[in-house]
Amino acid sequence: MAPLADLYQVSMAYGHWRAGRHRAPAAAELFFRRSPFRGSFALGAGLAEGLRGLRAFRFSAADVAYLRSVLPSTTDDAFFDYLATLDASEVTVTAIPEGSVVFPRVPFLQVKGPLLVVQLLETTLLCLVNYASLVATNAARFRLLAGPDMKLMEMGLRRAQGPDGALSASKYSYIGGFDCTSNILAGKLYGIPVRGTIAHSFVMSFRCLEEVQPRELLPQAGGDPVDLADLAVSWLQRVCDLLQTPPGKTNQGELAAFVSYAVTFPCDFQGLLDTYCVRRSGLPNFCAVALALHQLGYQAIGVRLDSGDLAQQSKEIREVFRACGAHFQVPWFGTIPIAVSNDISEQSLEEFRREGSEIDMIGIGTNLVTCPLQPSLGCVYKLVEVNGSPCLKLTEDEEKMTIPGMKAIYRLYDAAGHPFMDLMALEEEPSPSAGQELGIRVLGRLEETTKVIPTTVEPLHRTYFRDGQVCEPLPSLPEVRTHAQVSLNLLSPAHRRLHEPQPYPVAVTERLHRLFLELRQSSH
Repeated sequence: MAPLADLYQVSMAYGHWRAGRHRAPAAAELFFRRSPFRGSFALGAGLAEGLRGLRAFRFSAADVAYLRSVLPSTTDDAFFDYLATLDASEVTVTAIPEGSVVFPRVPFLQVKGPLLVVQLLETTLLCLVNYASLVATNAARFRLLAGPDMKLMEMGLRRAQGPDGALSASKYSYIGGFDCTSNILAGKLYGIPVRGTIAHSFVMSFRCLEEVQPRELLPQAGGDPVDLADLAVSWLQRVCDLLQTPPGKTNQGELAAFVSYAVTFPCDFQGLLDTYCVRRSGLPNFCAVALALHQLGYQAIGVRLDSGDLAQQSKEIREVFRACGAHFQVPWFGTIPIAVSNDISEQSLEEFRREGSEIDMIGIGTNLVTCPLQPSLGCVYKLVEVNGSPCLKLTEDEEKMTIPGMKAIYRLYDAAGHPFMDLMALEEEPSPSAGQELGIRVLGRLEETTKVIPTTVEPLHRTYFRDGQVCEPLPSLPEVRTHAQVSLNLLSPAHRRLHEPQPYPVAVTERLHRLFLELRQSSH
């Protein structure tokens, strides 16, 4: 894992080693400067992977040999010998629990250890946290738009940035609130529920009922096998009579595909309705096969739409299902789940909500895994202390100034239980107390003191890594997912809304503000 770094990290490490500063105690922070997608928050993710990376941090003999080939020939041999001994046994990491809501400028994690190692970890940790947090946040936004009851399926494997990006997208969209994935390998590796329907190619591969083999299906209650194709044809006539649709307008290849799939998966039959015409073919063909299955004791599990006006079609399909259920006295038929896909975006979900729909499940791929509205979260990793002395990066761009020193992070809650501010204090400062009036400085308004009285104070950082080992039990993926939803639900509606949210204030204590001013003054 150690070579997962930019070359300049190793070049700087050599500089520290040559200067004899490589073991100086140092501290760095990982944070982002602006909330993604023009919202007010992000979901912190990738912590568990980062901790695994720390446990595996070392340069193998092959790694060291490669570095010899790319660093200047004047590099001291003893430096390469030193690299071969490195690990993260002297590193300590504190962090906000994975799946928590995090805000701009607030450290998601803090790293302490020897200067050289702290420096080498920068790119590795940024790589493991940046995309993870971005896609988890993107997924959380889709969940907030869809509401708590809509089933959401991640299906972006074929559109993701390579296999690593695809696996990360499956994992972190699940943390963000998705229910399942189409990605088999993600299901195997992470235990995420895996789901899927059928593709248009399966439907298109059939031309007629004569191609269906086998055709017979045993009734669920037992008895002699029944020719499902013949039974479906008889039901098709009855369905078409009810829908006032000419049976001759239905596509026979589509009917054959549905029958073949139903014979193969009688307990999991689902239909893709839009290969041809939904109203004249896909819908009556599906209903005929589903009713034939019902006659044999089985129950269809759903349909999918992949084109057209999805909201309007879902309402029309639900009407047909209810009509069939009532007319043929099959009560469950009216509640058959309707799934949709087709380049679903945030705008699509807003339209579904505005127009009303009968959609039960949404499959989202490209606009989830590629995060086209913002392709990078922009996390940064900045040194804040060396040899016990706070560090400050000064720049003409105030947003890029760092906040010096090792810090304790607190989340302040109001009487309604909503977080209303995150507060950064120097590590040695006493913890603020609930009900205590606090004089603080809000970032962006540092020139004035603000008074606040929190009802509840929550310390955010926990120590996760010490002495080369993970020292805090890590939650399972479903537990992280649940924590993310709890964390999101605690936000006030003004901070949770996705468009033009109220900015969430982040503040520093008066003492930390004074340190900032002193360092800035001494640097001029």
